[in-house]
Amino acid sequence: MDEEPVETTVYSLADGAPEPCARRKGERHLSLLRVGSLMIGDRRELCLIRNISAGGMMIRAYSNIEPGIRVTIELKQGEPVPAEVKWAKDDNVGLEFDQAIDVISLISTSMEELRPRMPRVEVSCTAWVRDGAIVHRTRAVDVSQGGVKITSSKDVPIGAEVIVTLTGLSPAPGLVRWKEGESYGITFNRPLPLPTLVGWLQEQQDRERARAAG
Repeated sequence: MDEEPVETTVYSLADGAPEPCARRKGERHLSLLRVGSLMIGDRRELCLIRNISAGGMMIRAYSNIEPGIRVTIELKQGEPVPAEVKWAKDDNVGLEFDQAIDVISLISTSMEELRPRMPRVEVSCTAWVRDGAIVHRTRAVDVSQGGVKITSSKDVPIGAEVIVTLTGLSPAPGLVRWKEGESYGITFNRPLPLPTLVGWLQEQQDRERARAAG
């Protein structure tokens, strides 16, 4: 049986920022690209990191990003790196860092983490959490491919196997991992597909903008 080619994030020790690359039309890959968190003004988006060097990176973006704008990209949790958009071609975007980064340290961190933490995006929407025959109406405060953070005045047992439903997304089975006050962390049994999550986040953003404009 033929195996589908695997596309993974490429790390480079070169000082320069990545240049646009040609990709054959119709070329298919199984994507294992690293997920990044991109800040454009006050807007947070997710992206896929195609390759990264000391001087910059090439990402696959899920929105139109124009050359010349300023952004920050989070490569490690809580460590944003400022950059400038140098070029955009199809869904690929080239970023040049303000200062060179330590690629070796970044690679080492990625290899040491058994399960790299997936970027979280703040949200504010209703989340229905089903625990057996009990359905809790909760509030989702942030979400990632790997899970969701909710708040609830009702007790949800740690270790409970639950099903989380966010309007617009398919129900996702998960496990309650932790509790702090009225906040709970739930890990999904299977990561959400990135295009699905990005599309849902864009819908949430459009809804909030329409509400603010109205």
